[in-house]
Amino acid sequence: MTTSPRVLYHVVCAALPALAAADFAAEARQDGWDVCVVTTPRAAAWLDLPALAAVTGHPVRTDYKLPGQPDVLPPPAAFAVVPATFNTINKWAAGIADTLVLGLLTEALGLGLPVVAAPCLAEAQAAHPAFAASCRTLRGAGVRLLDRWTARDPGLAGGGWEAADTHRVLTELRRAAN
Repeated sequence: MTTSPRVLYHVVCAALPALAAADFAAEARQDGWDVCVVTTPRAAAWLDLPALAAVTGHPVRTDYKLPGQPDVLPPPAAFAVVPATFNTINKWAAGIADTLVLGLLTEALGLGLPVVAAPCLAEAQAAHPAFAASCRTLRGAGVRLLDRWTARDPGLAGGGWEAADTHRVLTELRRAAN
């Protein structure tokens, strides 16, 4: 996989901030990124994929392509995993690539691409020893993991995700990409 300048893969996992994926993608586009959305299968069930494609100008990917099919997305220059779930963080750190999201994220580490992840998980999950070990592994591989984030108000459409959260991710992406 070769990189293209300013192509951001916005990886969306199934946690409440996923409901603000279109807003994040729109802000990232305003920040100069050509955004491509890739979701976990569960997150795809939560989202309006045609609406996300309309925001980004690219189809939303949720699964591996078949052999012989062309890639429909340009190669990434960076990744934003917003939100990053307990399951994705632990499998990613272990090198498990059983979904398109995890395959792309494991390759990103091997290629040395900039990655910013915004973990969103329950307090009980954060207390599990695997989570701390996985965070150490990913940070050691160069991933910029933001502080763990939990929904401030689950009744909000974006699970409490605010413009300040998007700003923080984009700021970290600018730092990581330079």
